[in-house]
Amino acid sequence: MVGLHRIAGVAIVAGWGALFLWGVGLFILRRAAGRLYWGLLAVLQILLGLQLAVGLVLLALGNQRPLLHYAYGSVFPAVVLAVCHLFTRGLEKPPFHLFFTIGSFFVFGLTARALMTGLGG
Repeated sequence: MVGLHRIAGVAIVAGWGALFLWGVGLFILRRAAGRLYWGLLAVLQILLGLQLAVGLVLLALGNQRPLLHYAYGSVFPAVVLAVCHLFTRGLEKPPFHLFFTIGSFFVFGLTARALMTGLGG
């Protein structure tokens, strides 16, 4: 189960990095985000929730990590995503993806740091 958590952590970090770069590309090209962009965002949010659930199981089984690992991996990304959802709720004109692109930059950094603290770095 630890191996699954580690592999999912790497995939999550890579996914948020890809979403950020994709959003920057869309902004530079002045294009709207399509179904694939929003689909990746949804998958990454679900994967983050599943990763939290697996982490809680590992914690219950006695596999403890530094407190910052939990903050970087779940608390702070949840706050960033909640703010992104809040700010985009009332938007009436594009680019609708801009807040999520900025948010994905921060979630990328936070989850990368969670991975580092989880691996002992």
